Amino acid sequence: MEKVDIKTYQVENTIKLAEKATLVDFGASDKELKKELEKIREKLGKFQDILYAHGKYGVLVCLQGMDTSGKDSLIREVFKDFNARGVEVHSFKVPTELELKHDYLWRHYIALPARGKFGVFNRTHYENVLVTKVHPEYILGENIPGIESVEDINATFWEHRYRQINDFEKHIAENGTLIFKFFLHLSKEEQRQRLLRRLRLKEKNWKFSPGDLKERKLWNKYQACYQEAINKTSKEHAPWYVVPADNKKAARVIVASILLKALKKHKDIVEPELSDEIKSNLENFKQELEKETE
Repeated sequence: MEKVDIKTYQVENTIKLAEKATLVDFGASDKELKKELEKIREKLGKFQDILYAHGKYGVLVCLQGMDTSGKDSLIREVFKDFNARGVEVHSFKVPTELELKHDYLWRHYIALPARGKFGVFNRTHYENVLVTKVHPEYILGENIPGIESVEDINATFWEHRYRQINDFEKHIAENGTLIFKFFLHLSKEEQRQRLLRRLRLKEKNWKFSPGDLKERKLWNKYQACYQEAINKTSKEHAPWYVVPADNKKAARVIVASILLKALKKHKDIVEPELSDEIKSNLENFKQELEKETE
């Protein structure tokens, strides 16, 4: 099948989401896409072991997308071969009472991956310039000084948030976090079909919420907010990738391929060397264990 070119999906200049594809054809069957993903994720799993042993970098994978864009299943399939100790997934919902007593980035900062680990954010700190921008009344719950009404939440407020997010990502990147941000770009028609599937299949009913239909009516507003956020915050140290998401299996291959190719560029991530003292005594250690009797 056709190999994934990172540059095809990475946002390096100003983009228009309406001009970005939501479906990609690799000329491969579902079975071939599944096999390709299996090969890539096995390599990712081995890389994660080395990252863990190396212990100097953390990897942050941010997933954003409209409802039904496939975030949950992508996490399940792409990270299936990872050692459980080396990857942590955080799904950010409506802020709790405790979280609202802190600044909006606090809950994301404390969830960042430790050195040697992968962290996956299923919905991310970008919700604070997406859902809150579509529903600015939510901002009032943050109890921010100077913000007394929705009228106070103006263009300058959002520019400050983009700057704060950029500063946050630059800070963690400079301190050893490798950042990947994926927008799963879904078409409105494909979302309709996936929502209908949740309603038609009894075993999928639990996934459906009437709120999904309310938010769907705001599709164009969300697309505008995503576009602006991506354009304002795609940086060399924290790039956005716009991934066609109408075909879930293809989207998984794209995300996994980008992760593997980009991470392999960090040639300094290698297994740690044993000290000369341990190296010179390996045979002695081996003999000591072989001579042991129960």
